[in-house]
Amino acid sequence: MFNQDELSIIVGRNLKNLRIQKGYSLDALAKLSGVSRAMLGQIETGKSTPTISLLWKVAGALEVPFATLINNKEASEVYVLKHENSKTLDSNGGRFKSRALFPFDEERKVEFYELKIAPGHEEMAEAHAAGTTENLVVSSGTVEILINGHLPQLLNEGDSILFKAESAHSYKNIGTTEARLYLVMTYAQSIRA
Repeated sequence: MFNQDELSIIVGRNLKNLRIQKGYSLDALAKLSGVSRAMLGQIETGKSTPTISLLWKVAGALEVPFATLINNKEASEVYVLKHENSKTLDSNGGRFKSRALFPFDEERKVEFYELKIAPGHEEMAEAHAAGTTENLVVSSGTVEILINGHLPQLLNEGDSILFKAESAHSYKNIGTTEARLYLVMTYAQSIRA
């Protein structure tokens, strides 16, 4: 697992490289993502570790998978990802944690995450790129999934849901213990991470 300083450097390097590859100035990316120019500059220089929500906004604006921003590994035919070496991001004081369960450096249409949500916490997610789907399965706990424009969906241990993630959505732990979910994110087109 990376510490916050290492993660800040990795995210900053990747953000700057992607922004330049796309031909965006900091101002242009700020307008596209809704993230201030000052914050983007702090992230690029490794002076600030962004929240998960902020990274989703930036990834959406750059039209890249979320994991592209935290990528730091070489491709391999067999890849063992040890728990202690996983990239884990948290937000809201650790009440929401997302751990990538895949290497980031190859062309992909699918990403796999472990999510942990503290009791009573609701995590808001921005709309993803057109054609993106989320498939969630609840490993433990009880959660409510709210997808903009749809009725809330109550999921218990072992339940799963598949939905188009093109609109804002949220994950809420309505139980009294930590909820654990596994998320498979599928993009419409392969994206080089």
